[in-house]
Amino acid sequence: MYGRPDYMMRACVHKPSQPAVSKSRGRLVAAAMLVAFSLTAAGCSGGSGYDGLTDYVWGGGDAKAPPGAGETPAVEDTTPVAELYNKGMDYMKEADYKDAVKQFDEVERLHPYSSWATRATLMSAFADYQRSNYVDTINSCKRFLQLHPGHKDASYAYYLIALSHYEQIADTKRDQSETKEALAALEEVSRRFPGTAYAADADAKAVLARDHLAGKEMKIGRYYLKRHAYVAAINRFKKVLIEYQTTSHTPEALERLTEAYLALGITSEAQTAAAILGHNFPNSAWYKEAYSLLRSGGLEPQENSSSWISQTWNSVSGSG
Repeated sequence: MYGRPDYMMRACVHKPSQPAVSKSRGRLVAAAMLVAFSLTAAGCSGGSGYDGLTDYVWGGGDAKAPPGAGETPAVEDTTPVAELYNKGMDYMKEADYKDAVKQFDEVERLHPYSSWATRATLMSAFADYQRSNYVDTINSCKRFLQLHPGHKDASYAYYLIALSHYEQIADTKRDQSETKEALAALEEVSRRFPGTAYAADADAKAVLARDHLAGKEMKIGRYYLKRHAYVAAINRFKKVLIEYQTTSHTPEALERLTEAYLALGITSEAQTAAAILGHNFPNSAWYKEAYSLLRSGGLEPQENSSSWISQTWNSVSGSG
């Protein structure tokens, strides 16, 4: 099982006096994840937030480098690697992430062949993440993976990349390229490390990312629908059914398809959209609206199995 890097135990520092986290972002900092993954095994408990976790987070005999650890020929006469690395850990403990990054980078620069330099790469990435310096976090993790693709802590590097993209998701009024990057990175974590705590959290965040992308399509589709650009609107709602059928926007997408197809006079497609909506979301307010629209024209919901809506729904849901 892939778990928390053992040498990062003392690096998991909470940010003091944090405001409540917005549910819409679903932010869960890497430090919290590292702690939460090990609570059961460690038998720790601790109130709200991170209270009561300090002893556990900063415990562990191998969190710091022992004197003389990992000594290899340095690129120049300089401070021992253990002293450099442990100073970085001290900065982490003080939540001085800016200096921690500099310190861990020095470990890499002056002792590139030491095993502690490998560890310092991830520690630097984690410190940058704590500073919301996501670009540098991603670059450090990618460098780590390029140099150590089979390392036991590769799972954490992939996870930190995904979180860094996830934290940059913008609202639906803005470009969603970062949301797409986040979704791809989250899915990669799930694919590479199934059954791990990293994958479980990635799966949960991927749901929110897909919902965000679907919301963007719905926003554009409603814009076109309001301006009677029905074909353009249909294409947006169609994308929601094909790519984001499991999101919370699906009932509205089906109702909007009913509305758009009725406006175009394509009643069979409108009836099919409403029928699928009624079958899968019978108590939805969107179904009541779709049903009323059909009845106002003397029509009833009726699925046409040859319709693209029916075929798409069945292919994705597996009910065909």
